[in-house]
Amino acid sequence: MVQRKLKIRDLTLRDGQQSLFATRLSQAEIDKLLPYYENAGFYIMEVWGGAVPDSVMRYLDESPWDRLRIISKSMKGKSLLSALSRGRNLFGYVPYPDYVLEGFYKEAIKNGLNVMRIFDALNDIDNVKESIRLINSLGGIADGAVCYTVDPKPEAPAEKPGFFGRLFGKKAQEPEKIFTDEYFVNKAKEMEALGAKIITLKDMAGLVNPLRAASIISKLKANLAVPVDFHTHCTPGYGLASALMAILNGVDILDTNIWWFGGGSAAPAIELIYIFCKKLGIELEANMEAVGEIRTRLRGARESLKAYDLGKMPREFDPLKDTLPAEIDALFDTAIAAAKNADEEALLEACHAIEAYFEFPKPNEIVKNAEVPGGMYSNMVAQLKSLGASDLLEDAMKLIPMVRRDAGLVPLVTPTSQIVGSQAVSVALDRKKGQPDYSNPSNQFISLVKGEYGHTPVPVDPAFREKITGSPVEKPYDVSSYKKPANPTLPEFGNVPLASNREEELLLELLPTVANTFLRKRREQEYKAKAPEVKAEEKVEVSAPVEPVTGPALNAPMGGRIISVDVKAGDKVKKGQLLLVYEAMKMENDVTAERDATVKRILVAPGEIVGTDAALIEFED
Repeated sequence: MVQRKLKIRDLTLRDGQQSLFATRLSQAEIDKLLPYYENAGFYIMEVWGGAVPDSVMRYLDESPWDRLRIISKSMKGKSLLSALSRGRNLFGYVPYPDYVLEGFYKEAIKNGLNVMRIFDALNDIDNVKESIRLINSLGGIADGAVCYTVDPKPEAPAEKPGFFGRLFGKKAQEPEKIFTDEYFVNKAKEMEALGAKIITLKDMAGLVNPLRAASIISKLKANLAVPVDFHTHCTPGYGLASALMAILNGVDILDTNIWWFGGGSAAPAIELIYIFCKKLGIELEANMEAVGEIRTRLRGARESLKAYDLGKMPREFDPLKDTLPAEIDALFDTAIAAAKNADEEALLEACHAIEAYFEFPKPNEIVKNAEVPGGMYSNMVAQLKSLGASDLLEDAMKLIPMVRRDAGLVPLVTPTSQIVGSQAVSVALDRKKGQPDYSNPSNQFISLVKGEYGHTPVPVDPAFREKITGSPVEKPYDVSSYKKPANPTLPEFGNVPLASNREEELLLELLPTVANTFLRKRREQEYKAKAPEVKAEEKVEVSAPVEPVTGPALNAPMGGRIISVDVKAGDKVKKGQLLLVYEAMKMENDVTAERDATVKRILVAPGEIVGTDAALIEFED
């Protein structure tokens, strides 16, 4: 009998560090690991995409393209390299025309990328089909990811007063189930028909409980000819148990992290999966000795990230050398027996005891009960804290099902998780101020409801769409209206263009704000390295006295960062005219004139951070 094999996609260098350490792992730390990764025998290494292109420019002043090239050169083709992209949105929030997709994928494959995992936040097949075609045509491997999500919990009606009101009051109605096993299988079959060479069940929030993992994975295996991959997180406490269930139900590829970057809000640790596979007689396709070499050095990498490390280090463990206490070893047997008997309660109890022994984080009960991604929850906490409204967290969390239903029952994955979470915070603030719900919809929420992100799992109510967008008619994004960002000449740095090659032009297209700052620094560094040192005369600048605001003013509805100012002093503006755009809670918001007026002074500049109720524009009396 041929021994069954399990392939591994290692997430350590991308999703692992993104989930646990805010994507702050520097190239210098990665370089220390690469000589050992070369011989680790992973089928796939996820090293790019997700938050990497943004974060390495924004926080580390590094080039995303350099990162991909360096890793590719070091691996010498021994493991496939993969990235994560949002289909037509790539890494941004804007649906791009096909020529941008093609240019990006061509450069990525040229620089060493093999596998592109393609997902769409709405599971809209129209948004991934061109990416699948392009990746295949350019010599890459298209990995179609179906985003797992759950139906929101039913909203309980308001309780009627009195005993008989409680006894005979209307019960909460169970809404129609949308996200059935068949829903995910049908999406997977559509992707396979379009040419996907791998299908991933992508459980970004870790909400696939073990029995559901067994059910969906077994049906995917029965209905697909291509390999099936399972991606999950341990945040709510299901990850390890659900990974075991996926293995027992025939999954071909499993996503894992190496010890110090595993567990908690990341995927399960490969070391624990190795023990399960050994007991099951399944060959885990990885060189565990090389994994041990990486693990030894990965601890130092984690220690270098202590400023971003919110968790506790797990207990040190080497599955090739360390002997487990008999009672802990028995827990692995108990978990396997429970999984085979479909005893979910016993399976979870055993897996939680295993994780507790190794001192991995406990399940996050808030995330589990709210059924939202951990990153979405932490973003909401941070947003409310920055607004001085942390007391509204519970209210905002309770609003998520309503906002999600209103927006077409969208799955909660980037970017929709951020859009829905921020809008729930905004509605909570509306209610606190006594304003109607959705008084301050973000530009992204407007685009989502309008239809610009694609087809939602259930149609948006036309009356709600009219309330948010001004029209009841669904309007898809018009890619012909896409405007390529300018690539200006920089006279201050010797009249060179901001982006000096196609790679840098693509960074400007995908992440314009971050890339602009990053590339300006690069051009400045190059100019200073070439130009002779010129000492300018020191000037003492005297600040002009600040003139108080005496006329009517436009104030910021909430704190944020100014993105653009679209008027100037002296302009006569009409009611409804765009005045400026600011970013709050990672969402862009248009601010328009409330009446006809004449602009007296602009009080802010692009890039400036402003607080809630800060004066932005002063008008003539």
